Amino acid sequence: MTDRRTELAANLAKVEERIAAACAAAGREREEVTLIVVTKTYPASDVRLLHELGVRHVAENRDQDAAPKAAACADLNLHWHFVGQLQTNKVRSVASYADVVQSVDRLKLVSALSAAAERAERELGCLVQVALDAESGQQGARGGVAPDGVEGVAAAIADSPGLRLDGLMTVAPLAGPYAGRQQAAFERLMELSSGLRVAHPAANMVSAGMSADLEQAVAAGATHVRVGTAVLGVRPRLG
Repeated sequence: MTDRRTELAANLAKVEERIAAACAAAGREREEVTLIVVTKTYPASDVRLLHELGVRHVAENRDQDAAPKAAACADLNLHWHFVGQLQTNKVRSVASYADVVQSVDRLKLVSALSAAAERAERELGCLVQVALDAESGQQGARGGVAPDGVEGVAAAIADSPGLRLDGLMTVAPLAGPYAGRQQAAFERLMELSSGLRVAHPAANMVSAGMSADLEQAVAAGATHVRVGTAVLGVRPRLG
């Protein structure tokens, strides 16, 4: 465990250096960017070590992995982000531990999250996931709503009991006009964020960038970056 702690500490330090350098290059304060460590496929013991090392935001993309892990770490001061495609039959479970659901992309999901948050007597932060590879009215290959559908989903979140509209999220697309153009994709997300904040000023969270492209996300203006492999390494899946 000591070796694993040392490994995680070294990896975190390297990621921190990258974020700090990207902020400096973009003329931004380091405090403007929050690191979310994506702990999917890694055990609760790693989450506990990350907490010891100062990490406070962690993310998961599968409820079947996340729920037991969140329960095992319930004594820790952590903010849990759910970042995967979410089916409505998993909503009640996710609403019991997640602080923020970053992958809200359809009205049916908004309704289900609202009902679950109310039932759990919790306020659930929500990000609209934007699919920059999706045509009008369609969803992206990895989830998300087309840009012209953002306002409708956002308005539904803002009007739903138990939910709080926090902002936008995207994953750099593998197809379409932004494929291989992460910087342009993240700049487009920032344009959409600016438009969203006209009607919803408090929805200022922009989640973009992962291990390979966090610098481009910071340059574009992202407030949160989601980093997994660069911190935890490449490991076999849990199941």
